[in-house]
Amino acid sequence: MRPIALAALLALPLAAAELHPPTLAAFDGYIRRAEQRLDTRQDFLWSDESPERARRVRQGEIVVEPFVAKGDIAVPDGLVHDWTGAVFMPGVPLDKAMALMQDYDHKRAYHREVVDSRTLKRDGNDFLVYMRLVKKKIITVVLNTEHDVRYVPLSRTQWRSSSRTTRIAEVEKAGKPGERELPPGTGQGFLWRLNTYWRFQERDGGTWVECEAISLTRDVPTGLGWLIEPIIRSLPRESLENTLRETRAALVK
Repeated sequence: MRPIALAALLALPLAAAELHPPTLAAFDGYIRRAEQRLDTRQDFLWSDESPERARRVRQGEIVVEPFVAKGDIAVPDGLVHDWTGAVFMPGVPLDKAMALMQDYDHKRAYHREVVDSRTLKRDGNDFLVYMRLVKKKIITVVLNTEHDVRYVPLSRTQWRSSSRTTRIAEVEKAGKPGERELPPGTGQGFLWRLNTYWRFQERDGGTWVECEAISLTRDVPTGLGWLIEPIIRSLPRESLENTLRETRAALVK
């Protein structure tokens, strides 16, 4: 396709998608099973389930792998994406890592996808957080999101946390005259839900950070697979890898 024709196509709104109750029910069922699995896992760290994986992380690699074969599974009118990643931050104590993670009242300049962030409510280690997210791959999608985040200290060297989106709304014409927020569950459907499950452990002269990110998006519409599929299927992995890389860069200086 010629560049001019492609640019004209990308300027048009893509086929709208709407979040339906069966899609959400399938995601909620997947989350229940995932949380049960995480609660009963023998090893605290996912890295420790594989000596080779732990070696790669310890040597500085950011390891991201799908929990399911290709990283996503089909549900009615949608896709559930499930990726897990790990990074080791040498020389970083656990308390420094936790302070950064809980600092939501900045734009989080170290994270390219977060352009605005603030705490709406805090009760101890429980947070309600607002973030404006920018997802950019071929096209740009801006989302206003709210997250229910809970941190749990397990010992002097171990913490875990969970984050669940309570609201996601797509923003049209973001930052321009006429900006408006669409009703949640409408729009282009590139992110309907996002749950993240984190584990932090101080050892080996630094802190291990791991995250399992489970998200819900639209499925791939007929006729637009060439355009939509790279966005839907590659963004969850890339987003998790970037988050881990940028978090390490913010702490290891």
